[in-house]
Amino acid sequence: MSKKYVDKRKTIHQKRTRIMVFGTFDGLHRGHLNFFKQARNLQQFPFLIVSIARNKNVLKIKGKYPVLNEKKRIILVQKCKLVDKAVLSGIKNHIPHIIKEKPDIIALGYDQKAYVKNLKKDSKNKGLLVKIVRLKAYQEKTYKNHLLKR
Repeated sequence: MSKKYVDKRKTIHQKRTRIMVFGTFDGLHRGHLNFFKQARNLQQFPFLIVSIARNKNVLKIKGKYPVLNEKKRIILVQKCKLVDKAVLSGIKNHIPHIIKEKPDIIALGYDQKAYVKNLKKDSKNKGLLVKIVRLKAYQEKTYKNHLLKR
């Protein structure tokens, strides 16, 4: 392999845009895969980081624990070829784990409301300038975990 080729690959790798998404991911379905694809399509050279909600936070937000515990859910997400990195979210504060990953873009699901009110301001206060985008629903009436479990 020529040195010129290696240098070119390095440059492309360095220009990858870090995109972060959040969710419970209690099993993966077509809606989740579409969510990952939409996030990846935001940039030409994406690096997709998926933040997995902690069990306690799922209980707090949804009123019940997920079927799969957080360890099983992170393993499931890590196996998905659309995902470059999977991380567990914070338990009491969601900002530190976001700051640690240094995303360029945060892509929110169409229905994500928890923790997003002051997300841009809180990130900026910690020195992270991040673009926040809202992704579109994928067959909203069909691909929701609580609907699929019926």
